[in-house]
Amino acid sequence: MRPARLRIDLAALQHNYRLLRQMHGARALAVVKANAYGHGAVECARALTPLADGFAVAFVEEALVLREAGITAPILVLEGAFDGEDWRAASAHKLWLVVHQESQLRALEEQTFAQPMHVWLKFNTGMNRVGFNAEAIARAHQRLCACAQVSSITLMTHLARADEPQEAATSEQITCFDQHTRALAGERSLANSAGILAHPAARRDWARPGIALYGSNPLPAADVDLRPVMTFESRVFAVRELAAGAPLGYGARFHAPHPMRIGLVAAGYADGYPRSADGTLVAVDGQLARLVGRVAMDMLTIDLTELPEAGVGSRVELWGKQIPVDSIAQAVGTISYELLCNAKRARHIFEPGD
Repeated sequence: MRPARLRIDLAALQHNYRLLRQMHGARALAVVKANAYGHGAVECARALTPLADGFAVAFVEEALVLREAGITAPILVLEGAFDGEDWRAASAHKLWLVVHQESQLRALEEQTFAQPMHVWLKFNTGMNRVGFNAEAIARAHQRLCACAQVSSITLMTHLARADEPQEAATSEQITCFDQHTRALAGERSLANSAGILAHPAARRDWARPGIALYGSNPLPAADVDLRPVMTFESRVFAVRELAAGAPLGYGARFHAPHPMRIGLVAAGYADGYPRSADGTLVAVDGQLARLVGRVAMDMLTIDLTELPEAGVGSRVELWGKQIPVDSIAQAVGTISYELLCNAKRARHIFEPGD
């Protein structure tokens, strides 16, 4: 079989959850939206079930996949309901829904459930995407309290620049949140991954760790024992000699500066490795080498000139425990979230947790 694969270390995932929850000091919802950032939502949720206080997903369909897989823990739907079908599914499957705009609040008031549900009320404190503004949050809370369909409320906001600890924006958001919700009943949730790591004032009743669960550090300067969960690997499937001056690959963007030994690796941008990568590091049987030439749809090429022992069948780590995904993301001008979510085609291999 084609050797491109994603090794998912479920023990590392469990370690990261324990670490983040301990740092936060209170309950934490493991964010498993977007198929657990490309890692496999069902498998990750099952591995975390003995540990996690609950889970968070983007939309109702993602929550239903977990319920169908036997996940019974609380599941928060971050985008809330899109229509009446979502409300009914949420009630039937005991989901927690975020209410972040007037149309959702009004739709909730019009529903009839067998049992009321737990609702998270989102306050826009500066992200300026979704959430009730400062002048509307108290009235929205009052209406939820009066709504027969609501059993309890958690107040939440989302931090826009928590991964920039030198900026005042996060402190301003926390202050805004506290000022306008001080008199409102309910638990609180402010901290995302960067909030947990860098902003103790954001640690409240519930955290919502996402990217850090998977071992990517949103604060590279922070010395935190996060362990990479995904290792993207493949193997060399062919080797060729390249004469000095010879071009390589599409567009002839690379010309050999000297005679070179080139390895062809079974992975490309269709597998999620970024096409814009240029000279990024890989690990070949544990030794560092570099990508040369343009990344193609199904393959890429690496320099094996200084690795005479490497050849057909050599294992190539594209990112993982030796090559941090954050370093690849930085090299191509994106974030690790995008790389992890785009790694879809390669076969997932799940390594068991505790």
